[in-house]
Amino acid sequence: MSDINSKINNTNQNADSRLPPPRFYRWLVLLCLSIAMLGIYYVLDCIAPIADLLAKQLDFSDANIGLLQAVYSIPNIFMVLISGMAVDRIGTRKSIFLFGVMCLLGSIITVLSRSLTIMASGRLIFGLGAESMIVAVTTTLARWFRGQELSFASGVNLMVARGGSWLAQNSPTWAKFAYNNWRHPLLISFGFSVLCVLAPILYSKIEKYAKQKYLLGQISQTKKIVFHDLFSFCKSYWYIVALCVVFYSAIFPFETFAIKYFIEAHHTSRALGGFLVSILTTLTMFGTPLFGLLADKFGHRCLLMMCGSVLIIPVYLMMAYTQIPLYIPMAMMGIAFSIIPAVMWPAVSYVVEESKLGMAYGLMTMIQNMGLASFNLLVGWANDYARASASNPDGYALGMWIFSSLGLFAFVFSYLLYKNETSSNAHGLETITVKSSR
Repeated sequence: MSDINSKINNTNQNADSRLPPPRFYRWLVLLCLSIAMLGIYYVLDCIAPIADLLAKQLDFSDANIGLLQAVYSIPNIFMVLISGMAVDRIGTRKSIFLFGVMCLLGSIITVLSRSLTIMASGRLIFGLGAESMIVAVTTTLARWFRGQELSFASGVNLMVARGGSWLAQNSPTWAKFAYNNWRHPLLISFGFSVLCVLAPILYSKIEKYAKQKYLLGQISQTKKIVFHDLFSFCKSYWYIVALCVVFYSAIFPFETFAIKYFIEAHHTSRALGGFLVSILTTLTMFGTPLFGLLADKFGHRCLLMMCGSVLIIPVYLMMAYTQIPLYIPMAMMGIAFSIIPAVMWPAVSYVVEESKLGMAYGLMTMIQNMGLASFNLLVGWANDYARASASNPDGYALGMWIFSSLGLFAFVFSYLLYKNETSSNAHGLETITVKSSR
């Protein structure tokens, strides 16, 4: 027995003596996982540019179009929590590959039929894989970069991922040939979904090799799933979750209808409508890593989130009630959407212990998807209820008020987070920097 214990101790000592992976490996992992995320974001945002084609060619209502986005989120109300636990239990390599296969399968099914039921089924399967993969990727980056350039790395990850959104939103321009029929743009999205499988295969090889030479983050410490742990997270964590729900519900459901709204209420072309939405994406691609770097160097994460929340409040009412050029509110939204995700997601790793990160991100994403599903359906219903259309553009006002109110709630929760993190319960969100954390 003593021999066995001595072998175990020697093994642990050898493991502990290994150095963390060098910067080259960290950034190679970041690039690989970001490419997988690019594929996810393209497929996620491929519906908005064809919203008017679905209405004209398939007689879909706004409620139907909202359903295609909502069904992406509905199953994840439950699935992402399980997937977060699975990441903690079975490790990142297996889970990321499995979720990537689900993304590919869902993309294939979506394009097969003009039936709303089949298309929604494909979006559902894609959503199961995509949101679960996002949880796994976020957890993986936290374990490779915690104590290093985590906020900056998270920002770079989102920058590359949102390149997929930018490509989808501008596809009416660079893939104009495909927009005579609703199915052709979806075939392009299928091509991007292949990245969701190829990139995880490459990551698996990188991690397997690095694990033999370097001391990685806690890939799988959770020995069993304890549901009681769901109720053990601190107050700061719950404020971050609440902020996540209302802020993302003000952004993504708006994007679902934005191009259709610009065409019918502001009389733009589809290409210009897509370009306007892509302003949001373009700014976040470059702004997110910059604000992440700022948070790493100077801290003050809660104040940054408060600033982002303030920016989002007026933008929808500016579009609905003023003649201000649309570039201005979209740019304001883009800055806000650069700040909050760059700071919010990495902040979780500072308020939750590392062995529970998968569960924490899964729970956060689960509640986020409750909001996204609810508000995609609610705004689709609101547009139909108010008879929003090209002949009645004022009908879109009800939905814009919904989005603006969500911005106000985002400010409230970011302020409560700031108050908690400047009290005796602080976890260092306002003070931790890369330099001080080493």
